[in-house]
Amino acid sequence: MASSTIHFTTSPPSTTLTKPRIQTTYHPPPHLRLRPPPPSLRPKLTITHSYKVVIEHESRITELEVEPDETILSKALDSGLDVPHDCKLGVCMTCPAKLLSGAVDQSEGMLSDDVVERGYALLCVSYPKSDCKVRIIPEEELLSLQLATAND
Repeated sequence: MASSTIHFTTSPPSTTLTKPRIQTTYHPPPHLRLRPPPPSLRPKLTITHSYKVVIEHESRITELEVEPDETILSKALDSGLDVPHDCKLGVCMTCPAKLLSGAVDQSEGMLSDDVVERGYALLCVSYPKSDCKVRIIPEEELLSLQLATAND
C-alpha cells in the first residue's frame, strides 16, 4: 500500500486592511494662514438714518425723508416738487433757501460764510445733518446778500 503524506503549510500572518487616512479639513502651514485685518483696515459699521426735511414753497409745506448722503434738492426733485434749480453745483444760486431750523452741510457750495451764518443755503449742495425746515426764497434775496458781503 502506498503511503500518502499530507503537508500543511501555514499561511502568512493575517493582515488587516485599513482605509487610507483622508484629511477632511485643510490646515495650511502657519505662514499661509489667513489672519483678520488689523483694526485700522476693518470696515466700520455705520448706521445711517434719514432726516425729516420740511420744505415751504409756494404756500405749500412738503415733508421729505432725506438721506445724509443726498442733497435736499435731489430728494425734492425725485419727489416731484417743482423747485427752482439750474446748475446743481452750488455756483449759480438758483436754488436758494432760508434754513428755519436744523442744520445742513453745504461745504461744497460757494456762499460766503456770513451768509451761511445768517441761515441761507443752496439746496443743491445742502446735505441734512439733522431734521430741518427750509423755506425756498427768491433768488434775488440771496443774490443781494451775497453781493453785499462780497463787497465788504
